[in-house]
Amino acid sequence: MSLNAIQVKPVSEEEEDGPSAQPDPNTSFHSLLHYRSGSGSTTPRSRQSSPGNSPRLGPTRFANSDTCDSQYTPLFLGIEKELKMQRRAKRKVGRAWYSRKRVKFVVGVIGLLVLFFLMNWVMLLRLQDHGLHSESSSVASVSVTVREKWRKLGKEKKAQKGNYGRMLDLAAHALAEGLNKPEPKDLWLEPFVPASSWKPCADQRSWEPNEGKNGYILVTANGGMNQQRVAVCNAVAVARLLNSTLVVPKFLYSSIWRDVSQFGDIYQEEHFINYLSPDIRIVKELPKELQSLDLEAIGSVVTDADIPKEAKPSFYLKNIVPILLKNGVVHFLGFGHRLAFDPIPFQLQRLRCRCNFYALQFVPKIQEVGALLLQRLRQNEGHPGPLDRYLVGSYAKRIKKDKSHSKKASRYLALHLRFEIDMVAHSLCEFGGGEEERKELEAYREIHFPALTVLKKTTMLPTPAELREEGLCPLTPEEAVLMLAALGFNRKTRIFVAGSQIYGGRSRMNALTSLYPKLVTKENLLTRAELEPFMNFSSQLAALDFIGCTAADAFSMTDSGSQLSSLVSGYRIYYGGGRMPTIRPNKRRLASIFMKNSTIEWRVFEQRIRKAVRQTKHVQPRPKARSVYRYPRCDECMCNMTITT
Repeated sequence: MSLNAIQVKPVSEEEEDGPSAQPDPNTSFHSLLHYRSGSGSTTPRSRQSSPGNSPRLGPTRFANSDTCDSQYTPLFLGIEKELKMQRRAKRKVGRAWYSRKRVKFVVGVIGLLVLFFLMNWVMLLRLQDHGLHSESSSVASVSVTVREKWRKLGKEKKAQKGNYGRMLDLAAHALAEGLNKPEPKDLWLEPFVPASSWKPCADQRSWEPNEGKNGYILVTANGGMNQQRVAVCNAVAVARLLNSTLVVPKFLYSSIWRDVSQFGDIYQEEHFINYLSPDIRIVKELPKELQSLDLEAIGSVVTDADIPKEAKPSFYLKNIVPILLKNGVVHFLGFGHRLAFDPIPFQLQRLRCRCNFYALQFVPKIQEVGALLLQRLRQNEGHPGPLDRYLVGSYAKRIKKDKSHSKKASRYLALHLRFEIDMVAHSLCEFGGGEEERKELEAYREIHFPALTVLKKTTMLPTPAELREEGLCPLTPEEAVLMLAALGFNRKTRIFVAGSQIYGGRSRMNALTSLYPKLVTKENLLTRAELEPFMNFSSQLAALDFIGCTAADAFSMTDSGSQLSSLVSGYRIYYGGGRMPTIRPNKRRLASIFMKNSTIEWRVFEQRIRKAVRQTKHVQPRPKARSVYRYPRCDECMCNMTITT
């Protein structure tokens, strides 16, 4: 209740006096006359006003009107004047009394409101300081009630904590209490025995080199660095399948990524060509006689719209080989996920893994700065990690121990927050920003995803709430940090965040930094001079994030559909030897937990989050038709060394 809700109705003079204070002129006039005429009557007013006991003042059929008028006129005038003065005096007194009463009433209401807000504030502080020590559900419910009343009465705008203000407060309290408590034993581990039984073996070959006699394949891959990596490996497999020569792939410029980087700016061309030479023939450019051809005019351009997503090998043999034999060249424009994972020949699948885990090595300038990033993440320049040599090559051996760092290297957690504006807009979800957020994301979709905008206008799509229930929305920074806190990562944990262009900017990151002050990104670990060669090249910056996440002691993804998260987790499985745990949250299960954020107890929240994440840590072979880049535990990519007895 606020002062604006209190309306004081204007009161007329008649209402101020009230019906009981409004005298009947005839009755009062008669009573006064009776008193002044010396009757001295003590008869009660009710009886004096009765027709049977009071003389009539007006003319009657027994009285002479002239006589009455002449006799009483002076007296009447004097009495009437006096009555008027008395009535005016009464009204003034009444108005003054009511004004004082109204002022007192308003002051009293204000006082009550101030007292109410003060008591709520005191209760809230007491609950925050002491209430959480109690494990009873009643205290938590009181806390929720107080907070809800506070929000309603204050009508305050939602803070950057979004819908999770209460949970973030509980998490902060839990982290503060757990500073001296040991973390859960399995937090930095994965099931070692079953995981360590899988060994890398995609480098083993059992076929003859491909001569590439059927023509040349040009590939222009779309997307960002991670999508392009997948496209390159798929193109290698297609080139082998079609017995054709692969031209070093090119990368399509994207209005989203705005990066002009090409293959040689990110990967070592010579290593790529030489390492895969026992498998396929690779050249840097088309022969001169083919360079002058108008490929579109002769029908050699094949777009991603012409190829079904995850097409089977039979599609290429039936539809692409004739073009190759006729024109000598095919250009796959916008190539990406256009080759199925099953069914596919064993050796062809192994070639894909060989390309991803061996043939694609970052260029020296990326490896050098990547090595610096890893050194500073570990806070010890003399402590190389188990995956360093696969990521930064010879720069892993050049790491020299700095005598000024005598303490043991600290471990770190890498977190990939896939919460950039392109992901947020494409998801069609809502994230607590209201109408302003909806307009901004809709404007972004119209520019960068016009087909999605048309589909949204012409088709009945699931609502944002339905998408969230199905686990189709990316985790927000608030949800990600609550998950980490519930899993048991303590406040001192060093967290490397990949993907720093978070939608909502620094204010959205406050939830992370307030709970985990040792949060870092490549931007604040590397100097401006060290980052300068990569500025305005998002794919090269993404390569640094790839290195930082892959080498981490533990890695947490927030969106299972992210290509970077998929490639990082696969790389950690392939080379990790069962010692590189990855947190893969099931977003559908998490959504059902987060929906109860306004009432759930922190201990219950912890238990449910840990159970949901623990279920994703099981070591299992690659499910059918799933990506070998993400799930390399299969006979084509890795060898299971388990000895059955």
